[in-house]
Amino acid sequence: MEVVRPGPLTTVQDGGRVGVAALGVPRAGALDPDARGLANRLVGNTPDAAVLEATLGGVALRALEPLLAAVVGAPAPVRVDGRAVAWGAPVPVPAGAVLAVGAPTSGLRCYLAVAGGFAVPPVLGSRSADLLAGLGPPPLAAGQLLPVGPPTGPPCWIDPLPLPAPPRELLLRLDLGPRADWFTPAALRTLDAGRWTVSSASNRVGLRLVGPALERLPGRGELPSEGMVLGAVQVPPDGLPVVFLADHPTTGGYPVLGVVPAADLTAAGQAVPGTPVRFTRSMR
Repeated sequence: MEVVRPGPLTTVQDGGRVGVAALGVPRAGALDPDARGLANRLVGNTPDAAVLEATLGGVALRALEPLLAAVVGAPAPVRVDGRAVAWGAPVPVPAGAVLAVGAPTSGLRCYLAVAGGFAVPPVLGSRSADLLAGLGPPPLAAGQLLPVGPPTGPPCWIDPLPLPAPPRELLLRLDLGPRADWFTPAALRTLDAGRWTVSSASNRVGLRLVGPALERLPGRGELPSEGMVLGAVQVPPDGLPVVFLADHPTTGGYPVLGVVPAADLTAAGQAVPGTPVRFTRSMR
């Protein structure tokens, strides 16, 4: 496929780089893995085939050969050569036709799969772009050619589409630690009762929050850098929590108050700026 219009930010993503954290390589991968998996099923791919993740939609691609495509994730208008086609269903795209995804009506990230998957060269076992580490293919650019693999299975028709709507409010479970003892009792009360909103500075690295600051205990100094994991809630000196997403750094020197389980991060990946956020302590 040829990239006609890359949109604000469109990257190739699969399930990410699993099992290489010891090498200092974070996972990367699609921020909404449920949508990625469904997009692949709709076109007959294996679950981990590479798809496009289009933040704020806006991507357009020309098919150089006839192919089958599907768009899911954030609901958005989908067109083939200007003609409206189905969102959330397999769509044939003739050779020479342009498949375009408009701006989402809600949510943030659309996922575009084609039968055979996007066959860019893998790096450390994954075709995902990691924007912080600079691994994998760069974000799409106009005129770029994207290789497509051979189809591997028949398309799947699903009615209705079993995906939750993008969140109106994020409720994130939180397992305290490993540095919860670096915060004042008042900070922990704020954690339970406080309300934040998603900042426009959020990206694939982290969900940045705006709201009440979480106060550290005095006299703790600074931490030496230590390993970071997906879902870690790091609190920098301004006291505003950052929830690390797929392209998080390998290490960090600010204390981690707790960790959000991966199951809650799918909704976080679709949260638009201004979305209300609350934390609830895990009962484990």
